[in-house]
Amino acid sequence: MTVIHATFQDGDGAREAQLKLMALRVLQVDGGADGASLTATVGDDLVDRALHLIEQTGGTANM
Repeated sequence: MTVIHATFQDGDGAREAQLKLMALRVLQVDGGADGASLTATVGDDLVDRALHLIEQTGGTANM
């Protein structure tokens, strides 16, 4: 398991990423209190796909 923290310039990107990560079936996705960040717990087999998805929706990911 890998935990990914991601930040976005606005809430729209964060919401889009959260929905897409859920569709990807990551283990858990929690939106940040600021509305422009999220934390995702991802199985090791999905890390690369999750990072790519976050970048595609305008986010910056940190592990």
